Amino acid sequence: MTARRAEFAAALGAVTAGAAALTGASGRTWARAEVDLGGPVAAAPVELTGGDIAPTAFAMGMAGLAAVAALAATRGAPRRVLGAIIALFGAAALGSVWRGTRTAAVEQAAAERSTAHGGIEALHLVALWPGLAAAGAALLVAAGAYTLVRGAAWPAMGSRYDRHSAPGTARPSDPAELWKSLDSGADPTLDPGHEAVGGSGPAGDGRPAPRPRHENQKEP
Repeated sequence: MTARRAEFAAALGAVTAGAAALTGASGRTWARAEVDLGGPVAAAPVELTGGDIAPTAFAMGMAGLAAVAALAATRGAPRRVLGAIIALFGAAALGSVWRGTRTAAVEQAAAERSTAHGGIEALHLVALWPGLAAAGAALLVAAGAYTLVRGAAWPAMGSRYDRHSAPGTARPSDPAELWKSLDSGADPTLDPGHEAVGGSGPAGDGRPAPRPRHENQKEP
C-alpha cells in the first residue's frame, strides 16, 4: 500500500469512527435528575439521553456516516471541499455537546422532558458518553481538516481501472510505413491485435495467404 493510499484509508477510518462515536453515544443516558413534586410525594426521576441534551451531535454523526461514501467516491477539488464540510460537521457537534452539557441547559432539558412540574434536584451528569461524543466530534474535525489539506492527492476509488490509463494502440503514421504494410498484405486500418487474431494468412500473421499454384498438366 502506497503512502497516499494509507493516508486515504486512515482518513476514511477516522471519519467513520468519529461519526459512529457520535451516533452511538447520542443514544446513551447523559444525565439523571429528579423532579421535586412537593409534599409527601416522592421525587420523579428523569433520564436524559444525548439526543435530549445535544440533538445536533446526533444529526452531525449521521451526516458524517453519509460523508464516508461521498469521500470514497470523490477526488481532487471536490474531495477537499468535502473535507471542509466534514470538519464543519465535527465543529457543530462539538459545540452542541459543550452547550448541552452546561448545568443550566441540562436542567432546562430535564424540565422539558419530565411530565411533572417541580424543581430539578439531584442533577447528575454521566461523563462517559458526552466525553465519547466530544472525542468523536474532534475526530471529525481533525479528519476533515486533514482531507482539506491532503485529500486532492489521494487516489479515487477504482482509479486504476479508468479507461484513460490503458495503453493506446500505435498506428503507423509515416507514408513509407503505410506502403510497406500494404506491400506485405497487412491492413493498416486494423488494430495489430485484430490482425494477429484474424489475419489473412493461414497462421494469422497478417500476410496474405499464398495463391494456389496451378500446374499445367499435359494432355495424354
